[in-house]
Amino acid sequence: MKRFSVLVKPTGAICNLDCDYCYFLSKERLYPDSRFRMTDAVLDSYVEQLLSSQPETATIAWQGGEPTMMGLDFYRRSIAAVERHRRPDQQVGYSIQTNATLIDDDWASFFREHRFLVGVSIDGPRLLHDAYRTDKRGKGTFDRVIAGYETLRRHDVDVNVLCAVHAANQAHPLDVYRFLRNELGAEFIQFIPIVERVTEAHLPLANLGWGPERPLQVQTGDQVTDRSVTAEGYGRFLTTVFDEWFSHDIGRVYVQHFDVALASWHGVAGGLCIFDETCGTALALEHNGDLYSCDHYVEPEYLLGNIGATPVAALAGSESQRQFGAAKVESLPEYCRSCEVRFACNGGCPKNRLTTTPDGEEGLNYLCAGYKMFFTHVGRPMRVMSDLLNRGLAPALAAEIMNGKPIAGY
Repeated sequence: MKRFSVLVKPTGAICNLDCDYCYFLSKERLYPDSRFRMTDAVLDSYVEQLLSSQPETATIAWQGGEPTMMGLDFYRRSIAAVERHRRPDQQVGYSIQTNATLIDDDWASFFREHRFLVGVSIDGPRLLHDAYRTDKRGKGTFDRVIAGYETLRRHDVDVNVLCAVHAANQAHPLDVYRFLRNELGAEFIQFIPIVERVTEAHLPLANLGWGPERPLQVQTGDQVTDRSVTAEGYGRFLTTVFDEWFSHDIGRVYVQHFDVALASWHGVAGGLCIFDETCGTALALEHNGDLYSCDHYVEPEYLLGNIGATPVAALAGSESQRQFGAAKVESLPEYCRSCEVRFACNGGCPKNRLTTTPDGEEGLNYLCAGYKMFFTHVGRPMRVMSDLLNRGLAPALAAEIMNGKPIAGY
């Protein structure tokens, strides 16, 4: 079977923040009587199953909710479990995605010792970050996030910034990028689009009978909330940041979308599931051992089973999961199949296929116009960078070549 990865959610949907656009907080309702804490038995079983199913290398990836709410001792026990179960020649890496508000010197020292890759969610400068990333009292979290981020940097932890692009910051791409690059010194950045579907999970909570009412506005035919990035806004955001990056930062700052695009033009796998032709190799494990088809499909109909009853590798390789992954390409509209940038986009993530094509076929990605704008915009630079790689030259020379400067060996 294909290699697979698992995002492990030891606290389920439980988080110490209350970000307005978070799609996962509502998943708490799937487990109404749970304490939302992964037991040591589930932890040990998962680690043993994962490592036995992987070849020379494996990655333990933690997410949430907010995974640091488990406490540092839980992760010490996870390291001990790895040491019990890994083969002598097996290399195991660790990653964790966090809002960083609970990070202190002890956490940072632990991450450094065990070489964790730590993803920190930051949406830009204070006003843009605090627009939606708030705590349970509705207060902004910028100062606490930056304090945690700086603690990680002070301990020389490998940090990857995850920046959500939404209605509040989509019109400020350079403000966001330059803040992350210049003020925070970020070297690895992901720009994740917020496409918040209008489903039961996003209705005013009073209508569901379990909390105070939140006002909600919607847009685009009542398909997404007003917090969502627009397709064109996302395209302009990415292209504007790309131009800044291409002129100044190739080889110095790594932006996930740009790296993946270059891989597509170079004819190699990019490693980002949303742009792969098929999907189904990135699964999500809940706190109680339930395994789901994908982090964005933690819903009853996509529950593959529980690893206490069926090994994780068997669930990941099951026929239902194969069908889930194949559906991405099989359901692709003809409009996408004939698109000149399909090789780079492949219709995007199925969770965002909310609209119809110009001729009325269902299944078009909500972000289609933005993706088409971006991939078209970067086509020539990507071809030049790919050609440089083929010649054994640095892609950073691409800007000089496109400006007409002679380059030895090119």
